[in-house]
Amino acid sequence: MEKRRVVITGVGTVNPIGNSAAEAWAAAKAGKCGIGPITRYDTAGRKVKLAGEVKNFDPDTLLGRREARKMDRFTQLALAAADEAMASSGIDRGAEDLDRCGVLFASGIGGFATVEEAAQRAAERGFDAVSPFMIPMIIPNMAAGRIAIRYGFRGMCSCVATACASGANAVGDAFRYIRDGYAEVMLCGGAEAAVTPLAMGGFTAMKALSESTDPLRASIPFDAERSGFVMGEGAGALVLEEYGHARARGAKIYAEVAGCAANCDAYHITAPAPGGAGGAACMAQALSDAGLEPESVDYINVHGTSTPLNDACETAAIRTAFGKHADRLMVSSTKSMTGHLLGAAGAVEAIFTALALRDGFVPPTIGYKVPDPACDLDVVPNQGRAADIRVALSNSLGFGGHNAVVVLKRWEG
Repeated sequence: MEKRRVVITGVGTVNPIGNSAAEAWAAAKAGKCGIGPITRYDTAGRKVKLAGEVKNFDPDTLLGRREARKMDRFTQLALAAADEAMASSGIDRGAEDLDRCGVLFASGIGGFATVEEAAQRAAERGFDAVSPFMIPMIIPNMAAGRIAIRYGFRGMCSCVATACASGANAVGDAFRYIRDGYAEVMLCGGAEAAVTPLAMGGFTAMKALSESTDPLRASIPFDAERSGFVMGEGAGALVLEEYGHARARGAKIYAEVAGCAANCDAYHITAPAPGGAGGAACMAQALSDAGLEPESVDYINVHGTSTPLNDACETAAIRTAFGKHADRLMVSSTKSMTGHLLGAAGAVEAIFTALALRDGFVPPTIGYKVPDPACDLDVVPNQGRAADIRVALSNSLGFGGHNAVVVLKRWEG
């Protein structure tokens, strides 16, 4: 069977640099830093003081106070992003076969804040005194379920949980679901809200987080002085649609999804494989899936976490996958601005990549000062760049050795 074309017709996001796709993309183009002192809990006596928090987000206005209290923050953020994506897509649900519309929405951790609050209540009052909404608030698939309920999408509804690759996996899996003929429309993405005392403590204990107190020198991908990632929170949602279906209803198209791949390092629970072997193979497989040569790629929105191992291994992976063409590639890490959104990262970064293709503009890697010979790529340092980009990758690499790559093409009309 001939593979069907898949396009992006809706985008929505809530993240540390903006509460809409337009606001966040304008901030990314301008190199705005969304990282600052943690406000969600008291950091006195804690090693990590900074995070990428969502600002001025009011779930009560979006959902109503009564409903919002039945949802963890990650689900609230997911619904906000999904609402924007659906509105921007212009889909008329009354004209759709809702059995052919599905949801693939990821979360790496799920309702962590709810877990902490429930444990505290149980310690004080006993385990049987926890909220009856605790379980449906903490399970990672609840954002997907709530989205499907909100829009009446009765097709396949699932949640991908592959750590930091989750959001990209959701986009890639949704793309294949449409391409292979199982749906016309998929609302996909990821959400995470792990700026909590326990989650931050866990990542601090494993020495994954930057302990810098300077927001401009904390998340500094590819810089020789990088010392760990900065936790972020947020959500990204994309409406993917079969091209003929989108064309028939006159939809606005942001970009085309041309291919994807996912694999595993099968090496270590947190560290990437030496030389970025898994990431290199994943990029090569994604390009093969898209029917494209490495030389056709102009830009990569890299995983770029600001950890010593990740950035060096991802650089090596890019050099392996692209050979001499790596010297002509532009790569940037928008995590320098948002921090690391874990399960939401791949979805938000896919949105930024689509908008980069649409606008012919590559967002910068901000905070870059000290070059590292192990990260010798064009990282678009500090200033964004107008560029004629036609093909771009969005890379995501997760704990457990999970790798996911999405290939996007500029929509030519």
